[in-house]
Amino acid sequence: MQLEALNVGFGYRKNNWTFRHIDLSLRKGEIVGLVGPSGAGKTTLGRILAGYEQPLEGTVKLNDAPLPKTGYHPVQLVFQHPEKAVNPKWRMKDILHEGWNPDDELLERLGIDRDWLQRWPNELSGGELQRFCVARALGPMTQFLIADEMTTMLDAITQAQIWQAVLDMAKKQNMGILVISHEAPLLDRLCSRIIDISSNVMREG
Repeated sequence: MQLEALNVGFGYRKNNWTFRHIDLSLRKGEIVGLVGPSGAGKTTLGRILAGYEQPLEGTVKLNDAPLPKTGYHPVQLVFQHPEKAVNPKWRMKDILHEGWNPDDELLERLGIDRDWLQRWPNELSGGELQRFCVARALGPMTQFLIADEMTTMLDAITQAQIWQAVLDMAKKQNMGILVISHEAPLLDRLCSRIIDISSNVMREG
């Protein structure tokens, strides 16, 4: 079972490509890194893989079938900026339970205070919001997680705490993870393969 990008290209005009001819595969249980210079399209590719954007050419397949268009999406994306991923008119408990109901153990491991559940998004810091976004993405039906600079805004101790919780959940659910990051030490520590989007070259992590 795998998530695949096959000859994917994206641009706002066909003569102005952001990237072209991208082939990428992510198997369940695998952790793969995605790197590249600013503007190379890492975030856009992550959005395409999660179904938020459509490629201008090529296809994305999940287990040899098109991405689903309804229901809980098996490919979850955690954005770098969590404020763009939450409804400001919903309390945090409603945002968290949009996809599933995480247990107290996961909330504790992600550093989520239960008192925060009654708050509005503007009453939390960016780092606190991101913890909710991570928890929301780790539902039991998630097969693949796209982590786009997921912990960049957090301090080193919190980064380690969140990544350990994510890795434990991924192992438990045999979840595949694509880690989009410019932090080489993080990628080298987590990933078995690293793909450079600017050259579509894979190297061992």
